[in-house]
Amino acid sequence: MATLQEDRLGQPGGRIPGTTLFDGEAARRGYALNAMCYSFNDARNREEFRRDEEGYCRRFGLTLEQLEAVRARDVLAMIAAGGNIYYLAKLAGIFGLNVQDVGAQQTGMSVPAFKQMLLDQGAGQDITEARN
Repeated sequence: MATLQEDRLGQPGGRIPGTTLFDGEAARRGYALNAMCYSFNDARNREEFRRDEEGYCRRFGLTLEQLEAVRARDVLAMIAAGGNIYYLAKLAGIFGLNVQDVGAQQTGMSVPAFKQMLLDQGAGQDITEARN
């Protein structure tokens, strides 16, 4: 039996294959990680994190899954662990990752291939063609 979400695949509000849904459950799961990322709005907190990542993460009570994702600089794993991309953007910036780096992670492409895909799309090439 298909779930309501599966029934709406491709429709407004439906599931998007390969996409982690950020809903109430994910928000609860990711609260500690998102709270930590929100703290990075203050430059002093960003510096404190750079000095002692492990200690800073412990201060916010990150789960092992979240901590491992932070250690690996794996934004997709952070999203899967309940992270919200809007909060994670601050952390990605601390790691020296930009939007194209994160986009490459999300698509499973190298950064140069992802950049080329964006250029190709601007020239009218379909995304499916660009990924192949």
